[in-house]
Amino acid sequence: MRKLISALIASTFAFASLGAFAASHGGAMTDEQKVEACKKMDESKADDKMKAECKKLMEKK
Repeated sequence: MRKLISALIASTFAFASLGAFAASHGGAMTDEQKVEACKKMDESKADDKMKAECKKLMEKK
């Protein structure tokens, strides 16, 4: 019985780790998605890095 519980705990941990890994490597936003996000951005809440990136993206278009 102890081995069964240990195996269940180990498999749960393995699935959780794989799920977190897959979620973190889901993919980056495309330039079009970034431009849309910049249009919806609240200027008062955005940091300087985000503002600079949005400005650079807008200049490309």
